[in-house]
Amino acid sequence: MVVRPFERKDFVKLKEQVMKLVFLLAACNSIAAVALICVFLFTNGVPAMVEIGFFNFILGQKWKPSNEIFGILPMIAGSIWVTLGAMVIGVPTGIFTAVFLARFSPKWLYRLLKPAIDLLAGIPSVIYGFFGLVVLVPMIRNIFEDSGTTGDTMLTAILMLGMMILPTVINVSEAAIRAVPESYYEGALALGATKERSVFFAVLPAAKSGLLAAAILGVGRAIGETMAVMMIAGNQARMPAGLLKGIRTLTSNIVLEIGYAADLHREALVATGVVLFVFILIINLLFSLVTRREKS
Repeated sequence: MVVRPFERKDFVKLKEQVMKLVFLLAACNSIAAVALICVFLFTNGVPAMVEIGFFNFILGQKWKPSNEIFGILPMIAGSIWVTLGAMVIGVPTGIFTAVFLARFSPKWLYRLLKPAIDLLAGIPSVIYGFFGLVVLVPMIRNIFEDSGTTGDTMLTAILMLGMMILPTVINVSEAAIRAVPESYYEGALALGATKERSVFFAVLPAAKSGLLAAAILGVGRAIGETMAVMMIAGNQARMPAGLLKGIRTLTSNIVLEIGYAADLHREALVATGVVLFVFILIINLLFSLVTRREKS
């Protein structure tokens, strides 16, 4: 029997097989982590929903753990209103900034703005919270002094979240705009359109799927934010009563009470996490549908 010497191509093939196994293990770890989180949430949260009553839990307007009343509708409404408000502020601002960066910005200014936007994405949320606490809260309190507001309001949280989602919206929108073939822009110019009309009526409609994906990712960023919102939103577990009143979001509700909660109270907080998880799941499904439609 003749034994073939171990050649270089065999070594390369072995190396590829090993790396393929490493990647497979990494993917399996990621899937296992998601599966474990799902199992933990649903096994601890669903029994609490059943004990409290699903509709009492989801549609209940009172959250009084000391009386074993667990209704999270105020927190759901607070999360939705704050997220929608942040989208109204952050999405148009982010898209217009992306248009400027991709089509109108001089190169020297782009080299200054782009790192600044990337830096904005890397700032920890607690720093945003400090900024909101020191700058935005007094500003809102002074502007609306006649209303008697303390400044820890829904409006403050909306302004803060609108600022926090900007890097996500800008970066995804800019990538979508740059992905539009240049022939769209040049074709509009050839038909006599100005530079501005070519960008807004030829390039932007072609990039609408990417812009929608940017908005959806912004929603995900806003609804999952905890620390900054907790520091400036007032944290009042009641139905939203206006922009100048305090609110509590789903994430804040969990963080504020999980440290001392026990028994059914603790399980109700985990069930709150289940509701938040379902929200995030829906957002990710929407994002997948949009990106799949863009590819097709």
